[in-house]
Amino acid sequence: QVQLVESGGGLVQAGGSLRLSCAASGRTFSSYAMGWFRQAPGKEREFVAAITWSGGSTYYADSVKGRFTISRDNVKNALYLQMNSLKPEDTAVYYCASRESRWYGVAGNEYDYWGQGTQVTVSS
Repeated sequence: QVQLVESGGGLVQAGGSLRLSCAASGRTFSSYAMGWFRQAPGKEREFVAAITWSGGSTYYADSVKGRFTISRDNVKNALYLQMNSLKPEDTAVYYCASRESRWYGVAGNEYDYWGQGTQVTVSS
């Protein structure tokens, strides 16, 4: 079993920054790809960013490319999402997810374990 716990969400003004963290436990973190997803009120969950098991390759949704950076620390068993130049449309609950593969996917159903989520609110 895998446990994922997100933190770092909060309220920020448009143009500001936040760094989300996801602490993983329960299996060898470094062997598996990880992703970030988000869900805004009344909307479907959407892909944000993903990273391979080693951190050597990343992929971003067009809506966050150039503003968000996904990274991981396989010694600390942690996943991060640095979010800069935040916009009100980034407001959502952000989830980290783990996939039983070394290579990332972009669909939610490709991921096997999920955290409880952390709220990010961007005010205009």
